[in-house]
Amino acid sequence: MSYKESFLSYLQFEKRYSVHTILSYDCDLTQFFDFMSKNEVEEVKDVDFKSVRKWIVFLMNEGNSSRTVNRKLSSLKSFFKFLLRESVVDTNPMDRVVGPRQGKKLPGFVAEHAMQLLREVEFGEGFEGVRDRLVVEMFYQTGMRLSELMNLKIASFDRGTSLVKVLGKRNKERIIPVSKGLEKLLDEYLEERSRTFEERSDFLFVTKKGVPVYEKLLYRIVTKHLSKITTLAKRSPHVLRHTFATHLLNNGAELNAVKELLGHSNLSATQIYTHTTFERLNKVYKQAHPRA
Repeated sequence: MSYKESFLSYLQFEKRYSVHTILSYDCDLTQFFDFMSKNEVEEVKDVDFKSVRKWIVFLMNEGNSSRTVNRKLSSLKSFFKFLLRESVVDTNPMDRVVGPRQGKKLPGFVAEHAMQLLREVEFGEGFEGVRDRLVVEMFYQTGMRLSELMNLKIASFDRGTSLVKVLGKRNKERIIPVSKGLEKLLDEYLEERSRTFEERSDFLFVTKKGVPVYEKLLYRIVTKHLSKITTLAKRSPHVLRHTFATHLLNNGAELNAVKELLGHSNLSATQIYTHTTFERLNKVYKQAHPRA
């Protein structure tokens, strides 16, 4: 039995990995040793740091993503860790290997001028039109997550202080300010809702049948109306959350304040939005400064 087969048996019988996962390991290792063979490295003991680094370069040149390369390296690390445990090799060539950096995908957001156009968008007549406008504005003006908005109650709003209480991840509660404009839309919606339905649900947002809204409906509402003002490929409630954070930072809000409004547990989760802000500042600088 070859070292690779011994390793795959170990994954199957001791680690209890799925067939799909084992096939993935098998494919990665076969590809690696085929490359080693072409580079005249025939024995597993002869594999060193430089050999692995050449393979990484080869994979990247072949157009593999950083994520794919790092997954293959993970397979290789597990394999050599197994060989070291079995005393097949004396040193692990993977100890010095660093995989390619995976670039963070910056969140998409709607431009400020496009969001201004939302005021002119036709949302339709009656209950559903008033509700849909409030849904989109609520996402944009509060930065709530989809699940948070879906579970809002009428009692969540304190009209005296213009605040809304939100229950976020891990049942963590936070308070978000509500603008006068949003309060006006809320009043219009509640008035229309009371005319439309006799029974009053505790949940703020309801369907045309008077029952609490669900995720797919909220997603459809946002997608439908954002399509009227932006050409972004992704038009979702989460994009409005990104838009909320980006616009705040672009207009001088402190990062810690945005963190609290979003309900992030640590600052690093909020800092991704600063990349978008810095990109904007860099663009302005290059366009406006005579020596840029």
